[in-house]
Amino acid sequence: MSRAALSLVIVLLVIAAPGADTLAQSTAQPATEPSGVSVPVTLSARTVEGGAIIKSGLVWWIYKNDKTKEGNYPLVDTYRDATPTAALPPGAYRIAATYGKVNLIRDITVERGRALQEIFILNAGGLRLGAVTVSGTAIPPNSVRYDLFADETETDQFGNRKLVLRDARPGLVIRLNAGAYHVVSTYGDANAVVRADVTVEPGKLTDATINHSAGKVTLKLVNQPGGEALANTQWNILTPSGDVVKESAGALPSHILAPGSYTVLARYQGKDYTREFVVEPGESTQIEVVIQ
Repeated sequence: MSRAALSLVIVLLVIAAPGADTLAQSTAQPATEPSGVSVPVTLSARTVEGGAIIKSGLVWWIYKNDKTKEGNYPLVDTYRDATPTAALPPGAYRIAATYGKVNLIRDITVERGRALQEIFILNAGGLRLGAVTVSGTAIPPNSVRYDLFADETETDQFGNRKLVLRDARPGLVIRLNAGAYHVVSTYGDANAVVRADVTVEPGKLTDATINHSAGKVTLKLVNQPGGEALANTQWNILTPSGDVVKESAGALPSHILAPGSYTVLARYQGKDYTREFVVEPGESTQIEVVIQ
């Protein structure tokens, strides 16, 4: 990956960012609590050992550590407080903590008359994504999207990288387990795609800025040079080898394209008209196709 494709800034992670994503919503019914006197169990979490207690954004799932015949752990309770105190009868439990895309599971044993304070060390960090043009201008959030994949060592059954998050929103902190990730940034609705590898460090916020060198083209079919654009035109943008990059329709469609050579095919009233053109990095160009 070229250094020009990605800019990174790493700072200490802001712990109390509001609005956590929840990994999953359970539809299980709370399990019947075992008999006995309840014992207070206080739960809390830190992103790293010695770090501050997380103040918001946590979800806690408490299960009985005893699988049913179906192989599930019966749900006891769910808490959305950062530091809840659960009243649990003595017994074995499995506790899952989620913090954005971070998750950690721990088994505990509750004993009669012995209050517990369980602190989870999540080994988590944050990632904030942004994108700029070749001139350094920030790309509007609604014009770019990001797919986040796990490190290449984590693959699905087909050998592809495991998808962590699709359509990640730019400018927001994504809470993640510390480690390496692969970002696919798509600018516009065609082939302006940049890939970059980033590393999330525990207890820190990584700002990753993707640099796009794409250009903007506006298509126009006319009867004569400089004429009015003709409506009801069907468009196909092709690579030099004939692969379709983008299909669209209308008088003046605009698309963001990766730099390179293309052929545009305009279909109007049953006839086809073509023109070759080149997209330069960061340039905006009007491609005029003349019928005559």
